[in-house]
Amino acid sequence: MAAKVWRCSIYAKSVAAMLKGHMDITWFPNSWVRLRTDKSVIYFDPAYLTTYFSKYIDKTEFSKWPDPIDGLPNGLEKADYIFITHHHKDHCKKVTSDRLRNSKTKVYAPTSCKKELGSTFQTVKPGDNLQLDAETSIRVINAYNTETGSSTRKQHKKGKGVGYILTIGSLTVYHAGDTDFIPDMEELGNIDIALIPIGGKFTMDIDEAINTTLAIKPRIVIPIHHLDQSPEMFDLKLQKKNKMKCIIPKIGQTIKL
Repeated sequence: MAAKVWRCSIYAKSVAAMLKGHMDITWFPNSWVRLRTDKSVIYFDPAYLTTYFSKYIDKTEFSKWPDPIDGLPNGLEKADYIFITHHHKDHCKKVTSDRLRNSKTKVYAPTSCKKELGSTFQTVKPGDNLQLDAETSIRVINAYNTETGSSTRKQHKKGKGVGYILTIGSLTVYHAGDTDFIPDMEELGNIDIALIPIGGKFTMDIDEAINTTLAIKPRIVIPIHHLDQSPEMFDLKLQKKNKMKCIIPKIGQTIKL
């Protein structure tokens, strides 16, 4: 793990310069990511499921089965912004989002999340561009399974889910959501940090994720939505094709950029 963080640290000065300050990133399964800067706290796809936190100790569970499971990793701050990619329960869970929000938090999600979230969010769709504050903007793109993609369970239909390109200062972060490789990815522009699913089954597999990463050409790639796939294998195969910087965070590990 130390090697992963060291390789990322090569870019510490450039990331800091783009942000004009501090940034760190924390991952929780499946695709739950926290980004913190000097000015804001941002979450993608916060959704607490016991299955994925069974071996994670630093947490609090507020209810037990057979009641709806309500839990949270300890020490998480309230959000300024929450971005949800689609309606599946490992990405969209109202009780989790509610625990991370206050009266000022803004939540963004596609219309497929309405059944779970009710009226507590702002609807977004592919093609939307939103200026959130003076330094922060979001671009919404498609995320879906394709007939030719490596996903084996085609549960993500076009129009139901989204991906996000977050811009903070001159830094861009791409959260792909649950998707195979799609044509939109060839037109993303400059991406500094790419969060790419690798698990297969519901998303692209490792090999397709590598080809996606090579097409996007981010400064740093972080494999997410692993399921039973190995992020270390993703990195090993990636390095054979391109010496791109790859971070593989442990669950709950905060990495400074």
